[in-house]
Amino acid sequence: MTHSLTPRDGGNLPALSAPPLIRLDAYVAEDGSTVVNGHLLEMGGTRPPNEAILDAIAMFARTLGAPVAATVIDRSVLQVARLRVHPDGSSRTIADEEDLPPGRERTAAEEEAFPPLARVERIIEHAQRGELHAASVLASALREHLTLRRGAEDELSLEARAIEAYLAYQRGDYMLSTVLALTVARIRCRTDVTRAASEVARATAAWQRLTDDGQVATRGQELLHMWEHLATEGILLEPAHQAMARAVRTRLERGNRSLPAPATAPAVTAGHGPVAPEDTPLRPTRRGLRRFTRRAGRSAESPS
Repeated sequence: MTHSLTPRDGGNLPALSAPPLIRLDAYVAEDGSTVVNGHLLEMGGTRPPNEAILDAIAMFARTLGAPVAATVIDRSVLQVARLRVHPDGSSRTIADEEDLPPGRERTAAEEEAFPPLARVERIIEHAQRGELHAASVLASALREHLTLRRGAEDELSLEARAIEAYLAYQRGDYMLSTVLALTVARIRCRTDVTRAASEVARATAAWQRLTDDGQVATRGQELLHMWEHLATEGILLEPAHQAMARAVRTRLERGNRSLPAPATAPAVTAGHGPVAPEDTPLRPTRRGLRRFTRRAGRSAESPS
């Protein structure tokens, strides 16, 4: 069962003392599932995601009696849109350079109003009820917005990606789980090697479920590089981790895959290549984007 966004739930509203134009966030998954501030919206049949998002954000603006800002990540069209929405229901999109700069103070204020940890708790609640699709969409939304705001290597962004990888594994999407977990492991190997072994182990667990020979070889070689890097650093101490490292090498050898020397390991070399190559880039906002532009008084719930 999804959560509907209503003004009666005080936990869904920005703090009234928050700075003006505190930024809300919304997310549209590839399948059209829509999230606003960590809540999955009830779409009501064929209601377009952009209309649902504008209605929800306009509700915030009316409740606060002031314009609000919003950042919408729309994976269905690979675009990020930045909005201004007013209490009268009117809205417009702005270009990136017109947006308020994030800055530490604004980021802190936004996350105080909509705490990431509260969103994680909601994800866990969905997962515990067996609502894995809902939990996964919420996890993707959280990871996407934290990455956009804080960067892929930020601690909260990494935790959100790890949760998303775990949920993909639970759904049986081992390819996505492997890719997500590998990114977390790749970053840990570069930034905090003492915490990397458990992340490499999670990536290995997902990789072991892969059946596509090409993916087994490509992902397996990156895993092998990581395990060898950790061994060189003296981090590979637990017998379970040593066994996993041997299992990766054995599987690759049985598949007659070439095994490059550890010194060539690109996955753990700082400063080379994108941090998260699986994160397909989003096109930036254009002014006047029609699907997020409304005249005063218009909404999907009011007659036109």
